[in-house]
Amino acid sequence: MLGLWKTWKALEAKGIMGINRRNADYVLKYNKRHLYPIVDDKIITKERAIEAGIHVPEMYGVISTEKEIDNLDKIIGERSDFVVKPAQGAGGDGILVIADRFEDRFKTVSGKIVSHSEIEQQISSILSGLYSLGGHRDRALIEYRVTPDSIFKSISYEGVPDIRIIVLMGYPVMAMLRLPTRQSGGKANLHQGAIGVGVDLATGMTLRGTWLNNKISKHPDTTNAVDGVQLPNWDGFMKLAAGCYELCGLGYIGVDMVLDQDKGPLILELNARPGLNIQIANDCGLTHRAHAVEARLEELAAKGIQENAEERTRFPGTVRPHSARRNLIQRLAIVSR
Repeated sequence: MLGLWKTWKALEAKGIMGINRRNADYVLKYNKRHLYPIVDDKIITKERAIEAGIHVPEMYGVISTEKEIDNLDKIIGERSDFVVKPAQGAGGDGILVIADRFEDRFKTVSGKIVSHSEIEQQISSILSGLYSLGGHRDRALIEYRVTPDSIFKSISYEGVPDIRIIVLMGYPVMAMLRLPTRQSGGKANLHQGAIGVGVDLATGMTLRGTWLNNKISKHPDTTNAVDGVQLPNWDGFMKLAAGCYELCGLGYIGVDMVLDQDKGPLILELNARPGLNIQIANDCGLTHRAHAVEARLEELAAKGIQENAEERTRFPGTVRPHSARRNLIQRLAIVSR
């Protein structure tokens, strides 16, 4: 018991944020309940982003009822690749990624052959609420399949890597790159076996990664180094993330973005309750960075100043260089269980 107490005190001193602190001090404080549907429903998020001129994957169509499943052929047309996902899904569950056609069937990104009726069945499951938050009836979204930038070829397996940036009141405070693996089935979700790689906010350079709560420096499938990779157009990602505060009005969010080889940075979705394993990926706590932002907000409020998205990305309290990586992985793994 004494050992656990010492571990907890050590983590607190390092600024590691636990789920209770996240919920009480940030989610409940900065996220107004009536604004949750903007981020919990991917269709609403996408519509708001399009209105604001923010780039998102193109939406081919929405299916809201069992009867509308008959419109699937019309929605996909002659396209050979597309994505089917629940509007209110979480954790990557319920997403079907079609990469190509095979005769009168379809091929998923993992190479599995599926029939037209199997896609319809997947949509029916989505509508029933099987994958939605709270199990409520849902809508199915059919959209453009992102083709990842070639820079990720050597450090990713099959799927689309994404970048998550935690944003507090419009200020980016921490970022990570999520890389699909064979174990994750090509999905960039850490709980399914993807890799989380910390990203230096100041430069967009990747740091060492974590996989299944273990520190790693190489991708388990490609065996290539995941650290020291310069993410292209990093300033663009930072500005996109910072601008999402005005988009949704929520003060504490996780912004998930991708880098398409043709369309550049795109916003995938927003999360009002972003997970805390980003701290493991960065080997660094969120609390001190969040406190720096809150102090900055108080300072600006006293002067009657409000910074725009570009100015917020330059705030030194949030974009300080990642100077020394601290060895917290094992202790964080204990807390995250």
